[in-house]
Amino acid sequence: MELKVIGQNPIGATRVGPDSGPCRGSQDRANSLSEHIHRRIQDHPCYSEEAHHHFARMHVAVAPACNIQCHYCNRKYDCANESRPGVVSALLTPEQAVKKTLVVGAAIPQLSVLGIAGPGDPLANPERTFATFRELARKAPDLKLCVSTNGLALSQHVDELVKYNIGHVTITINCVDPNIGAKIYPWIFWNNRRIRGRKAAEILIEQQQRGLEMLVERGVLVKINSVMIPGVNDEHLKEVNRIVKQKGAFLHNIMPLIARPEHGTFYGIMGQREPSAEELRALQETCAGDMRVMRHCHQCRSDAVGLLGQDRSAEFDMNTVDSLKVDYEAAAARRAAVRVAIRQELEKQHAAKSNSTLVSFTPLRHPGAVATARPLLVAIASKSGRLIDEHFGHAREFLVYEVSAAGVHFFGRRAADRYCAGLDSCGETETVLGKTIRALQGCEVLLCAKIGIEPWEKLESAGIQPNSEHALEPIEDAVTAVYQEWLASGRLAPLSASGQTRV
Repeated sequence: MELKVIGQNPIGATRVGPDSGPCRGSQDRANSLSEHIHRRIQDHPCYSEEAHHHFARMHVAVAPACNIQCHYCNRKYDCANESRPGVVSALLTPEQAVKKTLVVGAAIPQLSVLGIAGPGDPLANPERTFATFRELARKAPDLKLCVSTNGLALSQHVDELVKYNIGHVTITINCVDPNIGAKIYPWIFWNNRRIRGRKAAEILIEQQQRGLEMLVERGVLVKINSVMIPGVNDEHLKEVNRIVKQKGAFLHNIMPLIARPEHGTFYGIMGQREPSAEELRALQETCAGDMRVMRHCHQCRSDAVGLLGQDRSAEFDMNTVDSLKVDYEAAAARRAAVRVAIRQELEKQHAAKSNSTLVSFTPLRHPGAVATARPLLVAIASKSGRLIDEHFGHAREFLVYEVSAAGVHFFGRRAADRYCAGLDSCGETETVLGKTIRALQGCEVLLCAKIGIEPWEKLESAGIQPNSEHALEPIEDAVTAVYQEWLASGRLAPLSASGQTRV
């Protein structure tokens, strides 16, 4: 019996993990990228799962106004520890945004992307947005420029986006049915008029689809963001996925609704529930059969800085930025050198993995049972995204993998609050642990570098087996070893025709 590592990377080396993305059925074909496309996304952390471990992005908050209202949005709320679209600590002028970008680009040489995503809609603030892009295209031409928009004004600005070589655009498309749209958007501002209800949704959908088609015609890579809202558009997003793929979208990012009462959104106040991790995973899996699905999104703030999941925006307030003197030419040269070094290292890793893509199992007494054994979901605590290198109590998210006789593939991410109050010891934090257990619904094993006795016992009681025996091992090796152990012990009983485990 052999366990195949599934997932073809853009340069041809077979690998597993969050770097490879979900790969199943037609998704294998979706993941096969031309060399031209690979070059365009290889250092873009939002468009490449692999890149987000190595390259940083930055959002500049220069766009305060918005031309639509969404029931899940409230741009007035700000918490420094929160990662949520629309949240910013300070609005910047285009001049401030350019200066801040250059300073961050000197301090973080892994910076490869500058995006404008709010706090309103960039294309509802075209003067501020394009003034920022114009100066950055001149002063930092090595940075990729991106924009994230609701799409209402997109078709009016496609030519200008192309003019500034903005090759990556994200459109938030939550529906293609105006009856559903009327439940999400109370109004839009169109042709100097506020329009409400179904008519507003009709106009928004028409403009989104037109903008998508225009961008694709001009060779721009388009990512579609969709917010999954249980009972509103959750089932409908399958149709959204089908249509945006048909029209040439490159990537679909299905995000969970964030609807907390303290955020002051309509959905939060009215008690609209958020999707569970399992519901989100199931929808992503369904859509992954039709096109590339993004699973590493962190729903970033509109002023986020740094690697995804490691926001450093607090380090770069304007007082700090104004006080620093930077050699911008030297900083650009350093960024170029860092990119070359990262790419060379990744090439070496891919080449090494291409020589060891099959993992042999110890022969079992009943090998015929392996093909019918049920899959195993494994949660991983990892700082690097490559090794089992994080203490359970310090994890803010868990990577989830599915392993079966068909192979290993990355399943997604599960957000969590830190269980530990300090760096060296864990205390009783039952509420936080309860949330983590709920987030890990469906997982039967949790691999981490270290874990305390009390959380171990509670996880075990909840049906999740902690395991710290594979600390500092590569994720794919550890997941393979665990599956091998579970097969040998008989814990992966085959499934009956009804889908229930036979005992």
